Amino acid sequence: MLQEFYPDHEADDAYGIAYESLYEAGYRGIIFDIDNTLVPHGAPADQRARELFRRLRQIGFQTVLLSNNKEPRVKPFGDAVGSPYVYKAGKPGREGYRKAMELMGSHTGNTLFVGDQLFTDVWGARRAGIVTYLVKPIHPKEEVQIVLKRRLEWIVLFFYHRSLGRKGK
Repeated sequence: MLQEFYPDHEADDAYGIAYESLYEAGYRGIIFDIDNTLVPHGAPADQRARELFRRLRQIGFQTVLLSNNKEPRVKPFGDAVGSPYVYKAGKPGREGYRKAMELMGSHTGNTLFVGDQLFTDVWGARRAGIVTYLVKPIHPKEEVQIVLKRRLEWIVLFFYHRSLGRKGK
């Protein structure tokens, strides 16, 4: 039961993932969460985010931002990094992920998702059949409902890491 929340991969942050290797492996589209994945919650796109998206375009990736936030939060970020976006995405529902793949012209076999939350980001992407990267939240200050979810995430990640240890990974 908990396995449906397990990420396929973990990374310290969205900026340290080996995107070139992923492109060589056949991936062509990347869906990103914004808040606490690319920047602290509510922050505008910074130079690091703009540079990441420039780099991804140079590699050959298509990108989409997928957020449960409203358009006034998501559009300026998308404009700043040069990426299309889906706002009010309804994560963990599958529809937002499908719409993102449609925007990129990608499919479940060549799309990745990068986000910081298990119960919205990772679970939704897994339900949609997309390979997931769970990154550590950028900033510890979060809304109270997210803080509560983080405690539950800790339990799931405990069992996830334990299962990896038993498999010898």
